[in-house]
Amino acid sequence: MVLAEKRRALLFVDKACPEHWIVRDPEGNLWVVPSVDNPWDSRWPYVPTEQTDLELIPGHYKHMLGLPF
Repeated sequence: MVLAEKRRALLFVDKACPEHWIVRDPEGNLWVVPSVDNPWDSRWPYVPTEQTDLELIPGHYKHMLGLPF
């Protein structure tokens, strides 16, 4: 029997730009999620660079962003 890996969203902050959240959706895409009303609806793609330093944030903060997953 092969078990499918359960994918989930992860929440990060880029230490170089802490005013935005970075979300990895269940498909593995990275998004910048700003601190505004309806943040998930205002997201844009995030492309990390060699200097990117992402810090994983505890999942209980995800509800603040209105994430659909």
